[in-house]
Amino acid sequence: MALNPLTLSEPAGAETAHLPQRGVLVVDDSPAQRRLLSSLLARWGYDVAEAGSGAEALELLSRRSVDIIISDWMMPGMSGVDFCRTFRKTERRKYGYFVLLTSKSEKEDVALGLQSGADDFLSKPVNRSELRARLLAGERIVKMQAELKDKNDLLTGALEELETIHAALDRDLVEARKFQKSLIPERVRDFDGGRVSLLFRPCGHVGGDFIGAFRVNESRIGLYSIDVSGHGVASALLAARVAGYLGGTSPDQNIAITIDDFGLYAMRPPEDVCARLNDLMLAQLDTELYLTMVLADCNLATGKIRIAQAGHPGPLVIRSDRSVEDPGEGGLPVGLIAGGRWSSFDLRLQRGDRLLLLSDGITECPGPEGAEFGDGELASFIGRSFDLPGPDLLDALGWELDRFSGLLDLPDDVSCIMLEHLGKDAVSDA
Repeated sequence: MALNPLTLSEPAGAETAHLPQRGVLVVDDSPAQRRLLSSLLARWGYDVAEAGSGAEALELLSRRSVDIIISDWMMPGMSGVDFCRTFRKTERRKYGYFVLLTSKSEKEDVALGLQSGADDFLSKPVNRSELRARLLAGERIVKMQAELKDKNDLLTGALEELETIHAALDRDLVEARKFQKSLIPERVRDFDGGRVSLLFRPCGHVGGDFIGAFRVNESRIGLYSIDVSGHGVASALLAARVAGYLGGTSPDQNIAITIDDFGLYAMRPPEDVCARLNDLMLAQLDTELYLTMVLADCNLATGKIRIAQAGHPGPLVIRSDRSVEDPGEGGLPVGLIAGGRWSSFDLRLQRGDRLLLLSDGITECPGPEGAEFGDGELASFIGRSFDLPGPDLLDALGWELDRFSGLLDLPDDVSCIMLEHLGKDAVSDA
């Protein structure tokens, strides 16, 4: 490597301001040229190391970290290009800026050096000002790479922490899903004169739908279907809270049950229960969520059903002659307006008739092209599945929604509850 001593020497009176100290490795098979270049770099404030060949340089780099490498291209044994290519394949904590010294100027040679991993070139004989400019450029690159690595390390640490938190949350949500399902312990409940079947499939881990049945007295039961606005934990918690108002371990804890004039348990009018729930939500629960629901008072001895509908999809009556009726009246959701009022309507089931309460996750289930399952598909399914008993029919409905949507996970909670009237034909009110 032929360096021009006059080119590298400091001019008389030149300032010797130092750059921040960084490690520089000078690689050249000529000891004289190495010393000449190393002496100048040391005066500029660099921590300089020397190597007489590419192999010696690689061995030194295994023990010592440097920021910038200045290597001659033409060396016996391992050339500067081969050394650069090998250097780039080694694992390093920080980036090393690589400068090739060469008398080559052809575009093909420059391309070969860049493809081998070189960052920059210096033509021989080396000009002092040009060398200083290349080092300053290398300083900036090394500094930016170090800052980028520090930021990446911070991001990696933050992501690892988030993954740990997410894993813990995921475990908690899995347990929450199990708990939510445990609140509906029986998929099928038999009563004197009727059978109740339930389908409950929350989307995600937990959902805002809830369904249930409770006994009022020997001949009456209550049925409810709830759909809290939104999805996720907040909706699931509110659904469970409202279900608690309609369940409890005893009739005394259920706001839908009261004591009649004979001292016996009786069910409050469903419309009054909706109003009472509305007052409780607005007075006691600090939330912007609301809910839709259907609440039914079912007399299994007579088949008479009294229903209040609060913004929920209307109930369906599936008659024993295969006809389907939709007697719903709409209504206001619960938890939106203080002092809201609801009405109720009556219907009667004969032996073999069924009452179906369902959430909008069924009728609004999307198909692969965006079309919804809708009332038409539901009616068609009921017609095809009419002969199935209640539990099997609801299972088949879940499978039909999976087939229709083509999705592994449906986008909304799916829930429904079916009452099969199994007693004698109703002949009078109770």
